[in-house]
Amino acid sequence: MRNIERIREAVAAVPSSDYFRQRAVAGWRPVAIVWERDIDAAPEDEVAREDIPYGLQVAADCCSLEESPREMEIVREIIEGVVQDHGMGRIAAALNLRGFHTRAGAPWTARDVFELMPRLIEVGARLFPTEVWAERRNALFRAG
Repeated sequence: MRNIERIREAVAAVPSSDYFRQRAVAGWRPVAIVWERDIDAAPEDEVAREDIPYGLQVAADCCSLEESPREMEIVREIIEGVVQDHGMGRIAAALNLRGFHTRAGAPWTARDVFELMPRLIEVGARLFPTEVWAERRNALFRAG
């Protein structure tokens, strides 16, 4: 395995081309650049927006959230793939074969599946209560 040394440098001004040249001669190569700028603050009356957690949708009363049947079916499929020890790419391919798409309407990718992992952890306990998980775990051990 290759050893890699990384450093992070805070800068007060845009580095000169000579700076980059010196770093390159010393064996360094840039792997990321982070840019920032000052922006006007959002008006105080502007409400912060937050994405609706995957698997939920706005309820008919427009005041609460309820399960989205289609998204919860996808969540169950992903959890099943994880339980079966399938890789993210394989899970994404299975979702695509079943005709599922992301919220944006795109085919699933391994990255899309991976990004749902925190949500799966939140939902998993409710989808698989302890007694259900115990049965599921025993079935997996018997099959393996």
